[in-house]
Amino acid sequence: MKPFLSIFLLILLTSCYSIERECSDFKTGTFEFTYNIDGVETTSRFKRTEEFNIDYHEEKADSSTIRWINDCEFILKKLHPISNSEKDAIHMKILSTTKDSYAFEYKLAVKRPNRPLHIEKGVAKRID
Repeated sequence: MKPFLSIFLLILLTSCYSIERECSDFKTGTFEFTYNIDGVETTSRFKRTEEFNIDYHEEKADSSTIRWINDCEFILKKLHPISNSEKDAIHMKILSTTKDSYAFEYKLAVKRPNRPLHIEKGVAKRID
């Protein structure tokens, strides 16, 4: 009986935990995030307006359109794709927020047939 009661209390306590998501606070602004490519840590900066997302990476700007699905999810589509892979839209989802940052995940908006779905995660920090 004690193990059942312990499990019940654990489930009860963890079910009350709610992740904070004030996504509308991050619809616009300037942000940066750090990621690894082949073991090299890189920091990227981007500016988001109501209609566009402008990425700044290695002194180059790359623009995408934004289509909001709801307050916490949106689709990015590059304005001037260079390759076929850049033509694919990206689905972004804000998972949790703090006062000046948010955790997110992203993946291709449309799953490619016969290929596994690849989901990446990161944290963006507001810098302006």
